[in-house]
Amino acid sequence: MKALLNLFKLRIGVAIALTAVAGLMVSPGSGVEPWAAVVLTLAVLLSSSAAGAFNQFYEVDLDARMARTRRRPFVTGRMRHHGGWLALIVALTGIAVAAAWLATNATAALYTFLGAFCYAVVYTVWLKRRTAWNIVIGGLAGSFAVLAGAAAVSPGLSNEALLLALILFLWTPPHFWSLSIVFRDDYAEAGVPMLPVVMGDRFAAWAIFGHAVVMVALSLVLALLSPGWLYLVCAASGGALLVWRAAVLAFEPTRAHAMASFHASLIQLSLLLLGTIADGWMRAALGA
Repeated sequence: MKALLNLFKLRIGVAIALTAVAGLMVSPGSGVEPWAAVVLTLAVLLSSSAAGAFNQFYEVDLDARMARTRRRPFVTGRMRHHGGWLALIVALTGIAVAAAWLATNATAALYTFLGAFCYAVVYTVWLKRRTAWNIVIGGLAGSFAVLAGAAAVSPGLSNEALLLALILFLWTPPHFWSLSIVFRDDYAEAGVPMLPVVMGDRFAAWAIFGHAVVMVALSLVLALLSPGWLYLVCAASGGALLVWRAAVLAFEPTRAHAMASFHASLIQLSLLLLGTIADGWMRAALGA
């Protein structure tokens, strides 16, 4: 069971599913039936998990060369690497997209598919081994999850949903660049052109700080459109922590500070999603 959870990257899948819920809750409108919202959330979780499994299936050679990943199940042999896994991954993705379509609409299903496709194919196959832009463009995976949730409410996306999707797009690079500084030697030895490998830790640290400032500023702008005071408190507190940790990293780009920045980004995202979902739930409850 532990190996399966590792293979399908369930923790990442849950986070992406929550971004879909946030997209649903931030969108103005009549909302969707609770059962349809649950099905869509599970569909996004399933498609994201399938994409995570494909990432490990495709990168088994790369994972074997990195200390951080060489205990993954395909590398250790706990799970045999064969084509049956690829068939299962495709089937799970198809089930997820079909469920999203049947429960909500074709637009939400399309965004569900694009999120998985972006991570599995665009990031993993096309970009990761070729360019330092890999995680920048790969960050669209989280944005598509937001759009899937928003499209379930209305295929014509609201300004709130588009802004939240942009915030998620800007969140991904500093999150992974922080981790890349910590494991820069791993990435360099494996030949993966992450930003710290290509441009150095100091350049990457300032890029992290710049992304963090812009992303946090946009998260506060979102509070002007719809979300209430709870969202504002969560976005401001989490954003302040991230900007502070990113600033410390920029002035002293050590691995310890990079790990602190990585953890701060997780806290900031958690608070941002919590505030978005909680405020949306409060508005729905008061409207009822």
